[in-house]
Amino acid sequence: MKQDNKTISGFSSMRKRDKIKWLVENFFKDPESVMHELKSYWHKNDEQQKILDGFSENTISNFPMPFGVAPNFVIDGKTYCVPMVIEESSVVAAASAAAKFWMKRGGFKTEIIGTEKLGQVHFLWHGDPSILFTHFDDAKKVMLADVEGIVANMRKRGGGIQKFELIDLTQKKENYYQLRVSFETCDSMGANFINSCLEQFSHSLKSFYFNHSQEKQGLEIIMSILSNYNPNCLVRAKVSCKIEELGDFPNGMGAELFAKEFKDAVEIAEIDPYRATTHNKGIFNGIDAVVIATGNDFRAIEACGHTFANKSGSYSSLSHCRIEGGNFEFWLDIPLAVGTVGGLTNLHPIAKRSLEMLENPSAKELMSIIAATGLAQNFAALRSLITTGIQKGHMKMHLLNILNHLKATESQIKSATDHFQDKVISFNSVRDFLKTTTLN
Repeated sequence: MKQDNKTISGFSSMRKRDKIKWLVENFFKDPESVMHELKSYWHKNDEQQKILDGFSENTISNFPMPFGVAPNFVIDGKTYCVPMVIEESSVVAAASAAAKFWMKRGGFKTEIIGTEKLGQVHFLWHGDPSILFTHFDDAKKVMLADVEGIVANMRKRGGGIQKFELIDLTQKKENYYQLRVSFETCDSMGANFINSCLEQFSHSLKSFYFNHSQEKQGLEIIMSILSNYNPNCLVRAKVSCKIEELGDFPNGMGAELFAKEFKDAVEIAEIDPYRATTHNKGIFNGIDAVVIATGNDFRAIEACGHTFANKSGSYSSLSHCRIEGGNFEFWLDIPLAVGTVGGLTNLHPIAKRSLEMLENPSAKELMSIIAATGLAQNFAALRSLITTGIQKGHMKMHLLNILNHLKATESQIKSATDHFQDKVISFNSVRDFLKTTTLN
């Protein structure tokens, strides 16, 4: 049988140029043009490109994303210019507008509720359960002693192991137990630290019960891994003011009506999972953009946040609103396990600049900045939804993307921007407008 050119062995060991050559020759219609395009995105500095290549496997090029900033964020009395990496222009514009709005009303206030991160050793115990529990305190001492070499440096920085629990989950799965361990990792994300501790715990646990019980084959380790659900690594971001201080809004909407309808919109997201999903997605528009910009793991943050939104058993809003005693209050509780040292925060050239822009915050400070940005994004989205509607502002920001897609000239872009100031924007309407300007 003739070998399919679209399959290959040893791809990961090939030179990058050879990888691209094979790729473009087998999957693209214009190999020479595509090869040139992919190479054009390589970093001009070979050392920087080498660092970027090391972040992943089988790298052939870089994928550029816009690096923007949202100024005027006043958080806990300090003013920030927040870095945001996102491809949706309206997100940065909305965050900036909300930051400016609340800057004049006291800014964002935050509270770090906890910084606990979790890890688990999952195992099966096939013997007498009483033996497992009777000897556990002694096993725990051995396990902690065996990780002392791993924990010592973290403890010097104020971190280490916090809690150590044996959890019985046999009602959900036969013979299933787990060690659930909480960690303080200070300014580092701590994934490698946590996983190293957990893997040592699993070895020590198995060794202990093999030597100290009659059930020598009773313990079966399944896996040892951190959990991305960290409900106690939690920050609250909040804005508040007198209702009359909210001011007036488009379409003649006064402060009282705005506050009421805003609260109604949040309550709908609290009770309806369909709305809550979109509501929370808007929050993560802001959160993810800062997380990416600072070299943190947006996938872990998202997974944790969505699980937290379902903590009551029904998926719900991450933000909440209250009107009481003439005051308007809007806040967000969000688990954010982030770091400001180690990993990409030290290696990615723009992530380092992002942290420098934020004046090199601690992990706690970064939690506050990220949460405030998520709340700002949510406020901006809800403000649009209950006043002018979300699409007017979104499509206005999207106009330039449409014009670029249609290869508009600079004069056409200027004309279109003026023309669509007070008109509904759609792909077809912009295309039709460009046709008329071309004819004229």
